[in-house]
Amino acid sequence: MNALLRISIPLDSNLKPEKCRRFIHPQWQLLHLNETVTNTTEPDTEPCGDGWVYDRSYFPSTIITEWDLVCESQSLKPMVQTLFMTGSLLGSLIYSLLSDRFGRKVVYLWCLLQLGIVDTAAAFAPTFLIYCILRFWAGLSVTTITANAFSLMSEWSTSQRKSVGIVLMMSSYSIGQMFLGGLAFAIRKWYTLHLVVSIPLLVLLLPSRKLVESFRWLIVTNQLEKGVKEFRRVAHINGKKNAEETLTIEYVKSTIQKELDAVQTKPSIFQLFHALNVIKCLFSFHFRFSNAVSFYGLVLNLQHLGSNIFLFQVLFGAIMLTARFVSIWTLNYMGRRTNQTLFSFLAGVFILVNTFMPQEMQTLRVVLATLGIGAVSAASTGSALHQIELLPTVFRSTLGGITTVFQRTGAILAPLLMTFLGYSLHLPWIIYGVITLLAGLVILPLPETRNQPLVNTLQDVENNTKYSRKVKQEDTSMKVTQF
Repeated sequence: MNALLRISIPLDSNLKPEKCRRFIHPQWQLLHLNETVTNTTEPDTEPCGDGWVYDRSYFPSTIITEWDLVCESQSLKPMVQTLFMTGSLLGSLIYSLLSDRFGRKVVYLWCLLQLGIVDTAAAFAPTFLIYCILRFWAGLSVTTITANAFSLMSEWSTSQRKSVGIVLMMSSYSIGQMFLGGLAFAIRKWYTLHLVVSIPLLVLLLPSRKLVESFRWLIVTNQLEKGVKEFRRVAHINGKKNAEETLTIEYVKSTIQKELDAVQTKPSIFQLFHALNVIKCLFSFHFRFSNAVSFYGLVLNLQHLGSNIFLFQVLFGAIMLTARFVSIWTLNYMGRRTNQTLFSFLAGVFILVNTFMPQEMQTLRVVLATLGIGAVSAASTGSALHQIELLPTVFRSTLGGITTVFQRTGAILAPLLMTFLGYSLHLPWIIYGVITLLAGLVILPLPETRNQPLVNTLQDVENNTKYSRKVKQEDTSMKVTQF
């Protein structure tokens, strides 16, 4: 076998068989070392045309081996991730507008159905082009599923319970990441793994049909009768037996008359550009962008920290889960701004220290990297909650979608920064660290929203009234929480 390789495959600069080229004609003289030394002519080579032999010790089947994404086609490998991120970027814009127009629940269900069907179909893609199209299509809906779930949860929660709800929902990310590491270790064929993580999305549709539409959204869109109907459903779920007799349209209308008067005139999205306080709240764009750059830069480049990708997947998930629960304390007792500023600073320090750590200190480098992921996760948890509390219900999904565009832009940019490795081994990580450090400063001008009710209209944000009111007096839907 070694002799066959020697006469058929040229050697690269490291004196190892070339991966992408072969001799046009067998070079029999290379079997004789003396002739090899005296031979000064360079034999003609050509690209490999009969396929490749892959190392299948880790994964017996991947999209690389399925469609030969090597050599001249190697540049196509990152295209899948880029198209998925681009799809999520566009989807966050499109579906966020639809969520404010048609409601959180219906758009959530549609995106869940779309993602389940498209992701399942991707496992049977006959060509790489079709696989890329399906992954782009899947990306369109993935962000909206999360965003609308957050909106529904927060718009039905009391001010004191929103932080717990957000942390529990974001903890599911960490649990899922740990679970994915275990699944990938047990299921090494890419299409089988694809099916295992996609089919449950279709199953999830059944219980999701029982979700209750946001009462706040129904009120700000002047749909009082539907809002009362949903309130009665919630009262029934909570075990209130006389809800239908007590929760009449007249009672609810008299209770929230001021809010109903405020939404009689439907605002235009162009009014956002004249709402100075809303624009100031959108400073969180930079924070979400920076968090995405540092987070995806660390997660997508696990190979720079070690070789066992399964272990690091589980390890990062465990660190993220721990950080989420730590953030419950900081969010409840230190506030939203302090949470984001503190953990952004810590994440930046961890990344920068790790950058200049000697390669021989591998264990310490892994510890610093995982702590950096944990700090970024805790900061992003506070950012998600802060964003929901800052933005008005009438445009919460739309503005959240715009924010997600910046987040996804950071996610797309993160792997591209690794191209600077050609200039310096430290440069990409320095950029990750500095961006993360600066992100915490952007949050300081924003108002603190701990234990404050959600704002519903642009007028609420502009007048800044709800930031100074008592929660017990002003929360729209909480006025009838005894049901």
